[in-house]
Order: sequence, then structure tokens, then C-alpha cells
Amino acid sequence: MKKFTIGLLLVGTVVFLVFMLLVGATAKGADVAMARGISGMTAGLIVVWIFIGGGLMYRMRDRFRAFSLASAWGWKKKFVVGAVFFALIEEAITTTLTNSAPLFGAKVGEAHITASANFFDVVFLHSVIVFVPLFIAWTWVLARYDFRPFSVFILFGLMGVVAEFTFIGPTAFIGFPMWIFVYGLMIYLPAYALPENRGAKPVRLYHYIVALPAVFLLALPMLIPIVFVVTKVLNHPPIHF
Repeated sequence: MKKFTIGLLLVGTVVFLVFMLLVGATAKGADVAMARGISGMTAGLIVVWIFIGGGLMYRMRDRFRAFSLASAWGWKKKFVVGAVFFALIEEAITTTLTNSAPLFGAKVGEAHITASANFFDVVFLHSVIVFVPLFIAWTWVLARYDFRPFSVFILFGLMGVVAEFTFIGPTAFIGFPMWIFVYGLMIYLPAYALPENRGAKPVRLYHYIVALPAVFLLALPMLIPIVFVVTKVLNHPPIHF
């Protein structure tokens, strides 16, 4: 079932990639540079983060687990730090791609896949700063219920689809296989490295249904002050282009 699901997601990701490349190749008029830039950046994200990065994560998963379990840190700290680490890598890739717009015939900002061309602005005021409460909320869930790494990968990927919907609108659902990989890979290895003897209970079917709203509700008390400071106190724009 895992291999079948991953296979379907990979096929869906490739289909979406072909669709984006066709959109870029057939674009006309004033939107040519933007369409080609976004399609090229999407291709770069899929190749670098999903195909290369995801492939390396899968091959190195047991080494990562051994390294993590050998650390004296508590598993909750290791989970959050690990997820933040991979989220920073993913955002480094996307920010680099946003800055690569001239390679696709567009100006920086004319075509983009991040809210800013500045990595630190992206992670501290747009993306990773918001992910951290979600990662912390997941530790509460994982301390009580034994969600398997693959399940955490899929569930956080679905949270990513919802997050992208708030950023780019309904088109996020068209590329949902890609977004599941993009977000799921942030959390897959930290979930894979969880200790088996942490006292978590077996997962029932309804736990999969309530997991996402539960994580969001648990993270909400942390998310509200972050969003308030960024949007109201700092008056930071949601997008810089």
C-alpha cells in the first residue's frame, strides 16, 4: 500500500510537472515570462527537493535514525529540530529558485514561488516561523499515538496542501501530489527516527481523520501571537512582489 500510494503520488507529480511545462511553453503575450519562470521553478523544485532530496532521504533513512537515536536529546526536541532543519533546506531551495527567475527570462519577482526573494525574510516572517508550532503540536500527538512515519508524511503533506491553498488559491489542489511531497519530506525523517518505546498507543481509524484538525487546534495558541506580531505589530506584507 505504501509503495502503491507513493507511486500514485509520483505519477501525479510528473503529470503536474508536464502540465506546468506545457503552460510555460505555450504561454503568449505579457504573461510569457511569468509562466515560463514559474514552470521552470516548479520543475527545479520537483527535481531537486522531491526526486533528489526525497531519494537521498529514503536511502539514508536508517543512518539518520541511528544517528538520531544515539543522541542524548529527548525525542521531542530532536523531532522539532529535525523538522525545522529540513524545512529550512526546502525553503533555501525555493528561495534560490525564486532568485533564478532571470534564467527563465523573467525578472526577480515577476515569477516567483516564495513570498520574498530574501531567505531570512521567508523563513522568519512567512513560512518556517509558522511551521514550528505545527511541528510542536505534532510532538504532542506522537507522544500519545503511534502514527507511523508514512502516515505522518501523508498527513503533514495534506496540511501543506491547505497551506498552499491560502497562498496560491485553488490551483494548489491541482498540484496536490507535488505539495504532499514538498511538505511531507520536511517531517518524514524526523518521524522515521522516533523511538519505538515512547509509550504511544496504537492508532485507530478515526485518529487519522481527527489528526489534522487536532494538530491545527493545538498549534493555534502559538500561531495566533506569531501572526499578530508579523501582520499587525511589524505590519509585514504577505507577499513582496
